[in-house]
Amino acid sequence: MAIASRVTKRALSTFAAAKLPEEAVAAAAAGEAIAATTAAAVPLASSERTAIARAALLQFEDTGRLFAGEPTSALLRTLAALQALSVGPLVDAATAALRSPAVAGSALGRAAARATAYRHFCAGETADEAAAVVRRLWRGGMGGILDYGIEDAEDGDACDRNAAGFISAVDVAAALPPGSASVCIKITALCPIALLEKTSDLLRWQKKHPSFNLPWKTHSFPILSDSSPLHLTPSEPPALTSEEETELQLAHERLLAVCARCAEHGIPLLVDAEYATVQPAIDYFTFVGALAFNDGAGAGDCEQRPIVHGTIQAYLRDARDRLEAMVRSAERERVRLGLKVVRGAYLARETRLAATLGVPSPIHGSIQETHDCYNGCAGFLLDRVRRGTASVMLATHNVESGKLAAARAQELGIPRGDRNLQFAQLMGMADGLSLSLRNAGFQVSKYLPYGPVEQIIPYLIRRAEENRGLLSASSFDRHLLRYVLYGRPITPSGMLQLMV
Repeated sequence: MAIASRVTKRALSTFAAAKLPEEAVAAAAAGEAIAATTAAAVPLASSERTAIARAALLQFEDTGRLFAGEPTSALLRTLAALQALSVGPLVDAATAALRSPAVAGSALGRAAARATAYRHFCAGETADEAAAVVRRLWRGGMGGILDYGIEDAEDGDACDRNAAGFISAVDVAAALPPGSASVCIKITALCPIALLEKTSDLLRWQKKHPSFNLPWKTHSFPILSDSSPLHLTPSEPPALTSEEETELQLAHERLLAVCARCAEHGIPLLVDAEYATVQPAIDYFTFVGALAFNDGAGAGDCEQRPIVHGTIQAYLRDARDRLEAMVRSAERERVRLGLKVVRGAYLARETRLAATLGVPSPIHGSIQETHDCYNGCAGFLLDRVRRGTASVMLATHNVESGKLAAARAQELGIPRGDRNLQFAQLMGMADGLSLSLRNAGFQVSKYLPYGPVEQIIPYLIRRAEENRGLLSASSFDRHLLRYVLYGRPITPSGMLQLMV
């Protein structure tokens, strides 16, 4: 299978000159001064001092400063949306309505979605609307991740249209201030779902039987481990037909065309992880692209940021094993590996599938195991950032994970403005964490889905489910917003209690 030609260092070095706006740099210096004052003023035991130091690195107590520049009307809308999403029965009714074709396909249903969840979580219906959000974020010291919100293509014609939409997103990002935008895509939009499922079955079977021949397969990083859910393929799957091999080649060409446009403009490309039935094929596509376009970003070449970034979902039991295998392989080949680390967004789907098949769930058995896996993967990759062999985007809404990663980066001596260490949160979620990381001087981006309402509905359902309930990830932001809107100060001890 043909691979696009490798790109020059000039195309990749675009990001070397990109800097945070001066306001954010000044805010970082102020944050360091506050942290030093806090540590000196509180005589505590060692473990308590460590907790205070981590909290002090990311400042939440001064909510006026934290949300400076945000209109009161916007803060009120955010609080109202997050409060509504914390009401379980309301979310259940709304997601049931969104799943109903009769409701989601009606003008009234689309209008209701647009005025509520869509307005909160999405950046608009067009790339130009999303670009305006990126410019606003950049003026405030953060970047944006453009996500043309399409997924689950059924045929080649849909895949071609989607590829054109992704390339258009890259062109929009290229017209924005240098370093302000990256682009996110889903492989399920570039290759028919049925073919991705069949390809994933074949890749799993080859992992179980290494001598099994896949004539269409080209070189990639490791995509499966012994702990991966290989039971999803219990028997030998049929080989791809000649027509399917042709369609697989076309899907590769679509992805490589998007990668090439990103390389031309120096725009990072983030490939989303999805659900287990198609993830092996997604990783295969992603790392073939990485090998083609991340070359030249070898060990010690710290001024470069790779173009293609894969995604690790920490709620999967095999996440750490796969991560270590792919990193070792990339280091042997002197290719800087780009990775985004997330907890995962398909928990309900994976749980239902495993129950249907009567097999163990591929997801960790407890939320604490997921937290531990996420923080372990983040620490492992931060060490590789320090060595100059990897680039990482830590996508998290968890305050504790943000504190731990920020503290670890500081311990390792990774500069706050190093573009090979990025943090990210979704639009409409974890704004307090985003702003605190920005104020500390780290590179932060908000994930900005855009597109017609009916196209974004699967994404909106996942966000509603993620925020469901009073103990959801949004509870921390709701507390912060109440403090800033109602003028109640937060003491350091109260903040520590809030974070637990």
